[in-house]
Amino acid sequence: KVNIADGRIVGFEALLRWNNPVLGEVSPVRFIPIAERTGLIIAIGAWVLDETCRQMRSWTASTGAQVKVAVNLSPRQFHQKDLLPMIRECVERWAIPTGTLELEITETALVSREQEVDVLMRGIRALGVELSIDDFGTGYSSLAYLKRFPVQRLKIDRAFIRDLGRDEDSGAIIRSVISLARGLKLCVVAEGVETQEQLDMLREMSCDEYQGFLFSRAVGADDVVPLIEHNRTLVS
Repeated sequence: KVNIADGRIVGFEALLRWNNPVLGEVSPVRFIPIAERTGLIIAIGAWVLDETCRQMRSWTASTGAQVKVAVNLSPRQFHQKDLLPMIRECVERWAIPTGTLELEITETALVSREQEVDVLMRGIRALGVELSIDDFGTGYSSLAYLKRFPVQRLKIDRAFIRDLGRDEDSGAIIRSVISLARGLKLCVVAEGVETQEQLDMLREMSCDEYQGFLFSRAVGADDVVPLIEHNRTLVS
């Protein structure tokens, strides 16, 4: 994730990849839905969170600065009964500083059992973990949860970003989301930015951050520290 104003890396998003000796590289589009249906996403999600926290500690030790990383929570994970203790255990085991771990939640995970969701999200925030709404604009139309739930960030879905400059409606939607977020004191992240034109338009709209192929494709864990150090040199 990159700050649009100054080009500085401000964080990362953890992505899951599966290299199978028989099947080769299996896309998350294939294996995540199967993991969701079978319930394996619970065990996979727990591993991802623990591995992310371990990497965060390692990267911080290497760079001398706190590295912020976001982890996606699936709807099924979000409603597992032991989610809060699992997050607490990871945060405490790896001594994750407040405000450096972020959990991304889709809109669809928020629309049922509002009272339980409210308690859970406030419990997560009490651990010093931030919350963002992923793929904002593609789920349910009710905006009441933005007022009720303690989120810090909205991520505009790549479907809207893709059509920037070609579709006036997408531009209008993005402007509206940014304006809404400003009023609620939320940060806005644009997903899937692939062209300079898209970035220029987002800058003109005063979007806060972006991520996408324009800056970098996904990199392995070993490439994170060199990427941060190279970015520091360019920005300075």
